[in-house]
Amino acid sequence: MIDRTANATGPMQRAEPAGPHSCRSIFTSDMTNKDNCSCCTPERSSGSGGLPATAPPALAASSGRVSGVAAIKAELRSDLVHLEGGAFAMGTDNRRFPGDGEGPIREVTVSPFAIAAREVTNRQFASFAADSGYTTEAERFGWSFVFHNFVSEETGKSITSAVHSARWWWQVNGADWGHPHGPDSSWRDIPDNPAVHVSWNDASAFAAWAGTRLPTEAEWEFAARGGLDGATFAWGDELTPDGKHMCNIWQGDFPDSNTKEDGFHGTSPVGSFPPNGYGLFDSAGNIWEWCSDWWSATYHQNERRLTRVDPAGPRQGQAKVTKGGSYLCHDSYCNRYRVGARTSSTPDSSTGNMGFRLAIDL
Repeated sequence: MIDRTANATGPMQRAEPAGPHSCRSIFTSDMTNKDNCSCCTPERSSGSGGLPATAPPALAASSGRVSGVAAIKAELRSDLVHLEGGAFAMGTDNRRFPGDGEGPIREVTVSPFAIAAREVTNRQFASFAADSGYTTEAERFGWSFVFHNFVSEETGKSITSAVHSARWWWQVNGADWGHPHGPDSSWRDIPDNPAVHVSWNDASAFAAWAGTRLPTEAEWEFAARGGLDGATFAWGDELTPDGKHMCNIWQGDFPDSNTKEDGFHGTSPVGSFPPNGYGLFDSAGNIWEWCSDWWSATYHQNERRLTRVDPAGPRQGQAKVTKGGSYLCHDSYCNRYRVGARTSSTPDSSTGNMGFRLAIDL
């Protein structure tokens, strides 16, 4: 493990890493405990002074200061897949992560809606930031979580904080959506990769700017299943059918060696893998995606209309639902790239494997 020393500017100390399923507790001073696995998406403390844990108000209409803003908004709209909705079997009976509340499998009905085929990209987020003047929470905090392999040697010299029991997550000053691996990196090198280091609050602000919203967890899962009710993955029950990689996740020995058999080490350009039956790309792996719902592991267990017809989650909470897994998921510790899997983070949290896609009502 890597720990902050008493001298914040001094060298980090290492201890033996924790086991693959023990990354649920103990954080450095700027980080908070959580019931879900910190190895997936570590959290900020919700009391650290970020934006409020509610959806921001709608932003002003585009001022036209940035060339191509109208085209970007049109692009986002044209990427929306219209779905008729209907009833489907939501959740799983997988008991590997009992605290996640994946079950029970239940019949849920969603009304017609549209959801983006692709995750929001760096190029699209750059247009939003330039046009609106919006400052993300990672920029306001001055840091975000970056997977250790992506931090340059020079930036690594200044790292003093990391997550206990998940030694691969480093707190990197200057990391944000525009500098995904730290201050000496740039989104311009990966314009068509998904925007990351985006908090729930940031994603909600982008959605308001685009005239859209974030999907509910039920909408996200309905769309991600692509019509394959009860399937383990968005494409079926076999992870690599006929030896073909269907999503961007980790291969090799996590967290030290990635064989990159799927062709990627970090994020991949959106649409790099085949779409599911509804035309959605990257509904497994690549990045975790924010949903609009407040998190609960038990709320949905009660059989009632609120939890079975257009469910939107509890009215309040401390964390928001994320779905889909990321390029860091590996079966040795976290196979949450299963379509029914779920986890959460506080609305002000940001990491190098967390982003979003858009939705609208029909």
